[in-house]
Amino acid sequence: MKFNDIFFSKEHRYSLGTELQSGKNYLSIPVNNGVVDYEEYYEIDSNLLQQFLTQQEKALEFAEKCRKQELDELLIVKPGSNRGVG
Repeated sequence: MKFNDIFFSKEHRYSLGTELQSGKNYLSIPVNNGVVDYEEYYEIDSNLLQQFLTQQEKALEFAEKCRKQELDELLIVKPGSNRGVG
């Protein structure tokens, strides 16, 4: 998989982009499992991508739900047994 960020918010710690092979759009958040830092990628549709690009408060709300693991059904890559936290 090749994730291509098109927007990054350093302040709110999330990015938006497209996975190049599948064409899926995503919002990603950084996580750490005590051993390594990595990204979790949550699939979003084109409408949400456009909305998040213009309304950062909506993207931040979505990112916070991801950090609370409330949107795990949208994970593009399922986490392993030693899942990190955001």
